[in-house]
Amino acid sequence: MSEETIRVVVSRRQEQGHGVVVLDMVNANGGELPAFEAGAHIDLHLGEGLVRQYSLCGSPAERRTYRLGILQDPNSRGGSVAAHAHLREGTEVRVGVPRNHFPLSMDASRSVLVGGGIGVTPMIAMAHALADAGKDFELHYCGRSRSASAFIDELSASPFSDRVHLHFDDEAADQKLDLARALANATPGTHVYTCGPAGFMDWVIGEASRLGIPDAQVHKEYFQATAPSGGTAFEVIAKKSGKRVRVEADQSIVQALAGVGIKVTMSCEQGVCGTCLCTVLEGTPDHRDVFLTDEEKADNDQILLCCSRARSDTLVLDI
Repeated sequence: MSEETIRVVVSRRQEQGHGVVVLDMVNANGGELPAFEAGAHIDLHLGEGLVRQYSLCGSPAERRTYRLGILQDPNSRGGSVAAHAHLREGTEVRVGVPRNHFPLSMDASRSVLVGGGIGVTPMIAMAHALADAGKDFELHYCGRSRSASAFIDELSASPFSDRVHLHFDDEAADQKLDLARALANATPGTHVYTCGPAGFMDWVIGEASRLGIPDAQVHKEYFQATAPSGGTAFEVIAKKSGKRVRVEADQSIVQALAGVGIKVTMSCEQGVCGTCLCTVLEGTPDHRDVFLTDEEKADNDQILLCCSRARSDTLVLDI
């Protein structure tokens, strides 16, 4: 998580769909905000150590406004509930400098953007960037129903509305997303991007693989995941701090390190965001995150401390 923060003010708040608040934020000091690339997110500081990450869904060309869409999740760990309750027009809040773990390849011959529910937010920014660059793309937005979905009017009025395809569970069968059809004519340079519920994303990724699209051209961002917990106890040596600690079977590495005075900054606590990523100097991690790629996991030189564990008796970390 970026330690640099910016003071912003909520300039506009809209309730859209069922349980989605769309927020426009401007620099509290006036002027432009730090630039961001399509797919980027910001850390939203909601008070009392509560920090959550949300994708920027406005146009990257717009330098005076950050736009977020936040679903009030019934299983919220506090972030979305706090945002809905406290972020009103005129409210000042701190946000981190934009970071991008879900970058858009502008070299693709064609881009297929597939968003499920609130997972459409990074796709909207991508669509703006691709349209501005004159690139070939299409955006597929899937939701339970038209009335429950946010951004419908905005997408329908966008300069790329002819590239937007809406798919709703409760409407006619012929408008539902046929991925095989959407990806059937994928050229060698086609890239696929997906964000949404885990099951939805697994379906998109699986279909892309089945249709022969290389893994390196299928990009994903999870906003929620359930990492397996518990396991055999092991030892962590914090090289920079000169401390060592035993991680018990029912502890996370973050919890164990906190017990010896080493505070690890984290946000999602689910192995999704990469905030607590740490370098592994020795030992073999037991990767339980969805942030690192399979190739990165195979290198065994990085670990997400909020959820992953160790296969070896000891891990030496650069912390």
